[in-house]
Amino acid sequence: MSNLHYPQFCALARAAEIIGERWTLLIIRELLLGPKRFGDLLDHLDGMSPTLLTTRLTALIESNMVRRTALPPPVNAQVYELTETGREIQPAIRELIRWGGRFLFPPVLGDTFEPDWVLLGLDAIAKRSPAPEIRVGLVVTYGKKSAGFTVAGSDSGTTIQKGLTDCRGTLEAPFDAVLQIIGKSVSLQDAIDTKRVSVSGAMSPVRKLPLLFDLADRRRTNPHTQIDERKRT
Repeated sequence: MSNLHYPQFCALARAAEIIGERWTLLIIRELLLGPKRFGDLLDHLDGMSPTLLTTRLTALIESNMVRRTALPPPVNAQVYELTETGREIQPAIRELIRWGGRFLFPPVLGDTFEPDWVLLGLDAIAKRSPAPEIRVGLVVTYGKKSAGFTVAGSDSGTTIQKGLTDCRGTLEAPFDAVLQIIGKSVSLQDAIDTKRVSVSGAMSPVRKLPLLFDLADRRRTNPHTQIDERKRT
């Protein structure tokens, strides 16, 4: 179990004992994106030692948050994945991401970034109310790395899935440009004209991408969610 203990009979204290250790929330972030091998986790947790990762995973397993399982042949690899109890933390993670977004910019020198993380970030600002029934491809780039997603609207809201599936139009851009477009602080045409983004396929569904998120609405009511253009990278 975790070495962290608060001598209080309080559900929040118990939750903090499980997820409050350094790196634990980021391990959960990785596993919310899917099962991971030990080496994959280590690659995406830059600065964490193998010994500490083992300690944190052991504590999460003992708390029934994570389990070890083996992938079937021909892979034959051991991976870590969230249990049902572990997956139930996702709504709380979503709200933490929404809250933490106001502190995201400017990037800190030396920070690492994985385009795969964008899935959870977009899910945190996705519409939970009826949205236009469109499918938009989104390719988030970072140096030589990239990750593709399908953003789909429906009567039940917006969903984001990894991979490009049946998308009439696709936006390719770095993450900060994506946030500016869906937050309506920069128009799609201006971003194209300055060569910060590119669009393939039909333009009309890509223009509707901001309608699949609530970021623009949140910015109108909370100025702290704005991205400072002067500090943008």
